[in-house]
Amino acid sequence: MDNLSALNVFVRVGEASSFTEAGKQLGVSASAVSKSIGRLEARLGVRLFHRSTRTVSLTPEGLLFLERCRHILAQVESAEAELLQAQGAPRGRLRISVPSVGAMFMSRLAHFKRLYREIALDIDCSDRFVDVIEEGFDAVIRTGQLADSRLAARRIGACRRIVVASPDYLQRAGVPRKRLDLLKHDCILYRYPQTGKLDMWPWDGVPQGLPASAIANTLEPQVCLAEQGAGLAYVPDIAVRQQLRAGRLVTVLDKHVTQELEFYVLWPSSRHLPSKIRVFVDFIATQLFPL
Repeated sequence: MDNLSALNVFVRVGEASSFTEAGKQLGVSASAVSKSIGRLEARLGVRLFHRSTRTVSLTPEGLLFLERCRHILAQVESAEAELLQAQGAPRGRLRISVPSVGAMFMSRLAHFKRLYREIALDIDCSDRFVDVIEEGFDAVIRTGQLADSRLAARRIGACRRIVVASPDYLQRAGVPRKRLDLLKHDCILYRYPQTGKLDMWPWDGVPQGLPASAIANTLEPQVCLAEQGAGLAYVPDIAVRQQLRAGRLVTVLDKHVTQELEFYVLWPSSRHLPSKIRVFVDFIATQLFPL
């Protein structure tokens, strides 16, 4: 158990890049954290962190070890959860990842937390492509079905993508009536974090390379910039419902927009699914949509 405790301290420091912050999370001093890491490095015979007076960063060996430790701790936690299933309500830390549009899901996740008070949610909200197994996630919500034989998947719903702009922008630049009109407009584009490629609006008859007034790799800047009149944005409808109701954004080219985003919940495939994951998957599949 001492070894597992040391691995847990290492993971906390690796994720926080700070002895002080890791100590706060663990309820111990930064000095105690530093000594634990020192003992671990001595036992392994390798330096896990670069240290300076201001920063702590993982060495290449530390990065590799971090991924292994996450997996080990997740397996231990899963084994503990299985043993606890017969003893009462689902409990333990539930590490999940949701896309940037997942900010719209937070009220539903809060409802889940009220139902399962002994489950502690650990939420990663970003559009990066996470490795569910290697990074120790219990479940992720993603758009599109991911081809990974290690994962189980369940469709949970869908939403439309729409083109929006502020009334001020349309008054200034004109309202696009057909798809080729996009070439005369400022467009707020999305860049995929994993590949660096731009999201090309998938409409027949629209050339590649739309005029970009701004590029962002998460949803919130696109919505904000569109509200401020920076151009047209192509976004999920669930992300702008309040803005549409308030009149801060309006839709254009509606008859040309047919694409849907399908949402799936994915989790590590296992014959013995921990109860915390089972109740989360069931809740998300039945309660998340419609938003």
